[in-house]
Amino acid sequence: MAQRSDPFERLLDDAVRAGVTPGAAWAAGDALTTRSYGAVGLLDPAHPGEPMRADTLFDVASLTKILAVWAVTGTLVDAGKLDLSAPLGSYWPEAAGRPAAGVTAHDLLTHTAGLPLRANLRHLYGSDPQDVRDGVLAEPLRHRPGEAVAYTDRAALILGYLAEHLTRQPLPRLARKRIWDPLAMAETRFGPLDAAARERCAPTEYDEESGTRLKGTVHDFSARLLGGACGIAGVFTTTADIGRFLRHLLTPVPGVFSADWTAASLRVRTGPLVPPRGLFWHPAPGTEPEDDVWAHFGFTGTALWVSPTRGRWAVLLTNRLYLTRDPGPLARVRDVFRGLAFP
Repeated sequence: MAQRSDPFERLLDDAVRAGVTPGAAWAAGDALTTRSYGAVGLLDPAHPGEPMRADTLFDVASLTKILAVWAVTGTLVDAGKLDLSAPLGSYWPEAAGRPAAGVTAHDLLTHTAGLPLRANLRHLYGSDPQDVRDGVLAEPLRHRPGEAVAYTDRAALILGYLAEHLTRQPLPRLARKRIWDPLAMAETRFGPLDAAARERCAPTEYDEESGTRLKGTVHDFSARLLGGACGIAGVFTTTADIGRFLRHLLTPVPGVFSADWTAASLRVRTGPLVPPRGLFWHPAPGTEPEDDVWAHFGFTGTALWVSPTRGRWAVLLTNRLYLTRDPGPLARVRDVFRGLAFP
């Protein structure tokens, strides 16, 4: 555990005391090692004897888009199996003749495809996974691809479907085989978690449908509708495993996605459009693209950052959703955390 003099620990202790989140785990380091790590607060306020731990498993929500979809997509590009500039309809029969036919993988990765902003999967398409898949690909676009940047979960959902089409393998298997196993991310997995793993999982929000607080079951409703695993969300992991992943971006491990893929992704790919975007990554709030600090966040209270120029990475995992859906208080803590990690 980090010492009390650790500025990350002081910051997050204060956040817990202020009611921003029940607890938090963090890690920060460079290309070779972890410089700071630890945990503060409680795993579950209903059980005050259970502290948050450095090896707590978190529902990382949209960090799934990076840890699974973006990373797997990189392996497909590296292998020459995916041309980011080719319209989906030119090589994917499911997309041909539908509104998504003219969209490219680059459009999806930069959130410029013009897809609807909200998922609303069950409301629009029902609960059958194939009906959802068909409906998402057939949904009219909001605008022509490339005209505007607008973040939407549907981009990652479609990219997950695309990876499955190109490999004939489900996304969880692809992520495990191509990314997590080679990087020794043994704690990382799609849910729902088994009983043993669930014991050290940080709970999130109370679920009206089940009448229980979600713990080891993904919070994101779209992911739950699709069995707990899709491009949108579903991954559970630890700060240590995310640290292994982020170190790979700084010092690549052979046989995983390449340094070329990382370099192509961590630069602005949206021209003059705002907000600026790389490939799924975005410049960290409070920084400029030239500062070279890139981030991605998750709705449950999770965040990761990396900077190739500075040779640094950082991850902050919380279950702030246990207390509130208001993202504001944690966003302020995140900004200070990022400043400490990338001075």
